[in-house]
Amino acid sequence: MTSPTRIVCLRHGESTFNAAHRATGQDPGHRDARLTERGQGQARAARARLAAIPFELVVTSPLTRAIETSAIVFGEHPAAPRVLVEVLHRECQESSCDVGRAASEIAREFPHLDVGHLPEIWWHAQDEMVGEYPVEPRHLFDRRVLEFREWLRRRPERTIAVVGHGTFFFHLTGIWLDNCESVELDLAAPAAA
Repeated sequence: MTSPTRIVCLRHGESTFNAAHRATGQDPGHRDARLTERGQGQARAARARLAAIPFELVVTSPLTRAIETSAIVFGEHPAAPRVLVEVLHRECQESSCDVGRAASEIAREFPHLDVGHLPEIWWHAQDEMVGEYPVEPRHLFDRRVLEFREWLRRRPERTIAVVGHGTFFFHLTGIWLDNCESVELDLAAPAAA
């Protein structure tokens, strides 16, 4: 299959974890953090910025802050893109906010999303612990980044938005995105480190 002609990577809006961590430098224990009011405003600004792009598909991470960002940015998008929840581009699990919620919980809160293809526990739930949270080993994370690039290459859509996370996007694109910043991914370019 041909690669999509345009892939726009959009980092989620500010989360409660982002705000608390910025203020204290400590992990506040916000498992699967949600958007703050500021994050919701950032998402509304991104909605205006991205409205003219005729997206066919929105691929969102199953972490709540990404789902909420996707709903604000693309819920009333003029192109009415299909929304797909995908686990490959969830955040590198290093903090409380990167630990997810069961697929059944997500389905109850966001009944408009199809999460039936997700395993009930889709985040990294084993190995090394930092405090009470498991940390994803770097080799597993690196493999996921490469697998996601290949997954995107195989997609038939020509214009895709990917709503996800800062560390993952840095390793995918080589660019660190602030909350609700976006960058276009060129799959023909070499993979970032």
